[in-house]
Amino acid sequence: MAEVKWIKIVTDIFGNRKIKQIEAMPEADTILVVWFKLLCLAGNINESGLITITKDIPYTDEMLANEFRRPLNTVRLALSTFEQFGMIEIVDNILCVSNWEKYQNTESMEKIREKTRERVSRHRQKQKELASHGNVTCNATVTQSNALERDKEEDIDKDKEEDIEGVGKAAPRPSKSDYGFYQSTYNSLCGNLRKCTALTEKRKKAIREFEKQMGKDAFEEVCHKANESAFCTGANDRGWRADFDFLIRADKATNILEGKYDGKEMADGKASRPAGQCTGRAADEKWGIKPAFSIGD
Repeated sequence: MAEVKWIKIVTDIFGNRKIKQIEAMPEADTILVVWFKLLCLAGNINESGLITITKDIPYTDEMLANEFRRPLNTVRLALSTFEQFGMIEIVDNILCVSNWEKYQNTESMEKIREKTRERVSRHRQKQKELASHGNVTCNATVTQSNALERDKEEDIDKDKEEDIEGVGKAAPRPSKSDYGFYQSTYNSLCGNLRKCTALTEKRKKAIREFEKQMGKDAFEEVCHKANESAFCTGANDRGWRADFDFLIRADKATNILEGKYDGKEMADGKASRPAGQCTGRAADEKWGIKPAFSIGD
């Protein structure tokens, strides 16, 4: 089936008893993010709530962790919680969102598919007629995919034209507001780190690369973990602190999400380097750490 571009979310979803129970858990925010990501994935797949790559290959826990860019243990905790509350079902190792009709307007989608079938049928008939009269081949091709896309836009806004331009174009570069998201998120969540006061062209380039590889949700989690890390906030043997330029690097962000900067606090209040790691200049180069001061400063 063609993917769905929207799903239904009721405005009082946070009044739901199950959601309230999840919000009382230590990992509430992360679990809820996984839930909404799961709903969106089910919408993209559009197989009545089934979470599969193909009809014969279901998503595994590891695949979902990679898809959602979340730690495997976090995804497993979330799935266990959803199954416990009856939000998902797992039958023959295939995950399915329970009561999918609550989250997807299946009746409207069936109407869209019917309109698509009719349009495609008319187009094929017209092509046959043109061919029988010896006319040249028409350059404009109507596919089931773009026809479905056009109908869905009509369903959203009756005043829009049928012909939708720009379908299939590459994703636009981050806008000014997107750059601002990364700066404001960092400044609001990383109170223990230096403020980001300006967005240079170098930083904007780094933001574009991060957006392409990881995305905004991942950056929020990186900021949370970095701000709570003793090592990243200066409690280390060199007094080094992470900053915006460090967190916006995808490789360093991945290390933060994987807990590689969660050094244990020592007796003097400083954080030790992760166990088994080298020390000194070699360690600084490995971890991308700049010294707090140098000779000649």
